[in-house]
Formats: sequence, structure tokens, C-alpha cells
Amino acid sequence: MTQKQRYEAILQYFREHNPNARTELMYRDPFSLLVAVILSAQCTDKRVNLVTPDLLRAFPTADRMAATTEDEILAYIRSVSYPNAKARHLLAMAQRLVNEYGGEVPEDYDALLSLPGVGRKTANVISSVIWNKPTMAVDTHVFRVSNRIGLTRDSKTPLETERILTRNIPPGDIPVAHHWLILHGRYVCTARNPKCNACPIAQWCRHYETLDRER
Repeated sequence: MTQKQRYEAILQYFREHNPNARTELMYRDPFSLLVAVILSAQCTDKRVNLVTPDLLRAFPTADRMAATTEDEILAYIRSVSYPNAKARHLLAMAQRLVNEYGGEVPEDYDALLSLPGVGRKTANVISSVIWNKPTMAVDTHVFRVSNRIGLTRDSKTPLETERILTRNIPPGDIPVAHHWLILHGRYVCTARNPKCNACPIAQWCRHYETLDRER
């Protein structure tokens, strides 16, 4: 199977079976999604979704969050990973939004990257989810799944994975393809003991091909 055939088959399967895939993070607007994605670094969406309702009830806008303190934010997010650093990032991010962007999350990609606590993955999530731009966020699931099923052929870094995926996936599919790969990695192609025998795309998977040859 060629690389092009693998992409075409896998993408077509997801288009037909999960056309409306979306983030599992709860949000209501660009600011709340930005907060949630910052909190989600090295933390599960499930944990973040337990924390954000109370946090965003207390600080629903950048203006409200910018006017508080790290300690007040920290009180709401102690159960997430690296809470002290994230409280610091959230406060600085909100203050930057207020001081430079009128309290609104900027659409410009470089402006997003300039925000405290926002790296390439976070900026890509915001760009694709909020503005439907063809930016591919590569988290641990996307990185693992892409390599395992053969979309990236042993990519060594998230940036390399991002570049290969965006080169091979049609721009119109990229925003939803991010979620296809995350959800597949979260529920089927898990880090340990992937559910290969129950996998709906196994017939096009490079890893499954190696298992077949070993049998």
C-alpha cells in the first residue's frame, strides 16, 4: 500500500463514520477554549472539564481574569497538572489580552503564539476549532497514532508530524482530522494495548500489517 492510498482510505473512513468530530473540552467562546487548552497540557480533558466550570464562572472574561491574582486562579485549578505554572500563565495571558487585544482572543496566528502559556499546539487548536483554519495541533495522541498507523513514517518530533500531516491531508479536512486522530488514539489506538482486533481502520494500518506478518 502506498502512502497516498493509506491516507485516502483512512481519511475516507473517518469522513463517513465521524464527520462531525470535535474537541471533548467544554467551552462556550474563544476565551473559555483558550483557558481550557492551556489547562489541558499534560492533563486529561476529563480533569480539565471538572475544573473549568467553576473557574470560568468566577472569571468568565479576560477582563475579569486579568483583574484577579495568581493565588485566586490557583484555588480553582489545584487538581490539574502543574497548577502553579498554569495559574501564572492564565493571569499573564488574560492581562495580555486586555492590554493588547481589547480583551478578545486574536485570530492572527502570530498574535496567538505571543500569549503567555500558548505554544504551537495550543495556537493550532484555537485556530482550527474557533476559526476552522487548516492548522494541525499535534498532541501525544496525534503523534503516536500518526506514527503507528503509518501516516508519518516514524516522525521524530511533533513539528515534523504537523508538517507531514498538513502536507498530505486536504486543507478542508485538517480541522476535523485533528479530532479524528485524537479520538482514535484515546479510545482505540491507545498507548498501551491498542485495540487492533477491534480497530475499524486496521486494514490500512502499518502497525497491523507488521502484526499480520508476525502471525
